[in-house]
Amino acid sequence: MKLGTGAVTKRPTLKTVAEKTGLAVTTVSKALNGAPEIAAKTRLLVENAAREIGYVPDRAAQRLRTGKTNVISLVLSPHDEILGFSNSLTLGLSRALRATNYNLLVTPSFEESTEIKTIEKIVRNKMADGIIFSRTEPFDERVRLLIENNFPFVCHGRTELSSTHSFVDFDNEEFARLAVSQLANKNRKRLFAVMPDRKFTFYGHLKYGFTSAAADIGVSYEVPDDVNLDSAPEEIYACIARRIEKGTCPDGFVCAGEVAAMTIMACLSDHDLLVGRDVDIVAKQTSRVFDHIRPRVDTIIENIAEAGAMMGKMLLDDISNPNAPREGFVQRPESELLL
Repeated sequence: MKLGTGAVTKRPTLKTVAEKTGLAVTTVSKALNGAPEIAAKTRLLVENAAREIGYVPDRAAQRLRTGKTNVISLVLSPHDEILGFSNSLTLGLSRALRATNYNLLVTPSFEESTEIKTIEKIVRNKMADGIIFSRTEPFDERVRLLIENNFPFVCHGRTELSSTHSFVDFDNEEFARLAVSQLANKNRKRLFAVMPDRKFTFYGHLKYGFTSAAADIGVSYEVPDDVNLDSAPEEIYACIARRIEKGTCPDGFVCAGEVAAMTIMACLSDHDLLVGRDVDIVAKQTSRVFDHIRPRVDTIIENIAEAGAMMGKMLLDDISNPNAPREGFVQRPESELLL
């Protein structure tokens, strides 16, 4: 469908911006690309002029000239067990990229078999200058691929590969230890933890923190084989209901995902068990949903937006300094335990 019948307006170019500001085209180009040698006052002058006349860089020409796409690709795996993960991560990344010329391209990936192919396509066709992804495995083939191709990336989660690489992770071992300690302080002696799928790296961190802390304190513990954080809520509900009906219901729950915690709360309520009286729950909090749920439960915060901002900054640094050593960062838990 053809839109509009007016005259075609000539697209503003770098030369148009240069004429408006009285600066050389090369100076305008450097200013718009954030070159450090350009003074902040000059950069602001150029940016305001470009905005005023509606100048938009020609990405195709820019790529041919510089070899850069000015695109960061977020290959987004499903995180149904973590409320608000995608929005929070994207928000953090956007904050990191806000003052740059980089654009964030989000590519959803709903099947593991297609995610490696998506990353291969991005690398092979140079569709981005860097990649961000999550849900790492100990010997993650995505990480191997990117390291072998010397392609900038930052992952949310660690691996056990010998090659160092950039990552941001959450201290899930410490989260589990804090959760066990809080439940023991409330005199809970039969603990139950809903873990991630054992193929993910953070499964090992969570399980070690949970089981070792419980053993140190001297309380019993269970890590079920029949459900995990990726299980459907009805499966988690049925798992807890079976234990209640058999008279083997735990009195303390550690939940590394908000959906699992709410499902367990629903099952307990349906069986006339009250959180805070009959049982207690410590849940990992990634959204503000527990602010509005009663009875209240103890939570330990994982700040996904902060992780996204750190990942964005790290990736920009890796792109700018390709020969610099890679390193990771582990976020500490932020406790919101009830008094």
